[in-house]
Amino acid sequence: MSVSRRRTTQRVVARVMSVVLIGLVAIACGTSGSSKVAALVGLQTVNAQPSASLAAGATASPSGSTSSPSTASTSTPSPIASPIASPSGSDAEDAFTVQAQMVDVIKKVNPDVVLIETDAGLGSGVIYDNKGDMVTNAHVVGTSTTFKVTLSNGKSYSGTLVGKYAPDDIAVVRISAPGLTPATFGDSSKLEVGDVVLAMGNPLGLQSSVTEGIVSALSRQVSEPTGNTLPDVIQTSAAINPGNSGGALVDLSGQVVGIPTLAATDPQLGGSAPGIGFAISSNRAKVIADQLIATGTVTNSGRAYLGVSITDSAQGVLVAQITAGGPAAKAGIVAGDLILAVGGQSTPDSATLLQVVSKLRPGDTTQVQVQTSSGTKSTVTLTLGQLPG
Repeated sequence: MSVSRRRTTQRVVARVMSVVLIGLVAIACGTSGSSKVAALVGLQTVNAQPSASLAAGATASPSGSTSSPSTASTSTPSPIASPIASPSGSDAEDAFTVQAQMVDVIKKVNPDVVLIETDAGLGSGVIYDNKGDMVTNAHVVGTSTTFKVTLSNGKSYSGTLVGKYAPDDIAVVRISAPGLTPATFGDSSKLEVGDVVLAMGNPLGLQSSVTEGIVSALSRQVSEPTGNTLPDVIQTSAAINPGNSGGALVDLSGQVVGIPTLAATDPQLGGSAPGIGFAISSNRAKVIADQLIATGTVTNSGRAYLGVSITDSAQGVLVAQITAGGPAAKAGIVAGDLILAVGGQSTPDSATLLQVVSKLRPGDTTQVQVQTSSGTKSTVTLTLGQLPG
């Protein structure tokens, strides 16, 4: 899948979510009473849970009388009533409960999402602690070291760069402002596919905007245009637009479970692919942010490292440069070699190689198949290092 960076930069069953949408449609159409909403809910429920008469195949007339055979053969059939489940009101109540829950979450978390501006563009950030640290994407800060940070109340402050870690696309910016309330970062390992999530940020500079969707997939490995491969990425159907990068992906308990980062593009038609966005998991973001705040650098990335600079060539993945003393150098790999496979998995291009390595851990021993410039193929065994900051 091709993904493009957005440069400015609990779980609820499907039936209830569709009811929420139907209930909102009823309101938008001017339905003020609960009876019309309940009727719509009933129609929705019929598809999943037919009434007893429908399940039994009965075709009663509106009056409930039964026609005789002779009458049925000579008279015009009476209109048959559409079977509608009797609305109990419980589904409508569930719908409005979910809606109220979403509103409460938005009110709680939106003040924790900020607008970050540089000379090159804008993005979003999340208040991480009461010292003024904001977590955002590394590609939001870019090469800048000073920023304009605007809170949800419209007040702006000067921000400075605490540190950034490009391999995981995480950065921390700090401001000095009174009364900051940090967001609550949840445990993203507890997410399940189908969980409802809200993406909060500043798409196109529209501050404090919210979109909703579900967790579509977990533990994705996604390559960025810069060549970084992001591990442990959450795929979501919540819209992620330019300006959302660095914001908050929030669950219905009001906890930040991800940092929206990328949106997919359609490789054939071009442009964004609706309903496919990616967020760095909150657990990954916390590991990196804590180190940046403590020392300004990342010394324990938890990511495997070969110690090579690579590029794509007509023959495959070409080793352009070797890090002296790194894992590849110790195994005898030299510049000009081709890397054909890692751990038994073919690596025809650099994107595949990065994805394979991203699934491994520092200290793992793996086999690497290489081809020298003379065409000789061999397999070497090396111990992976830790990706530096």
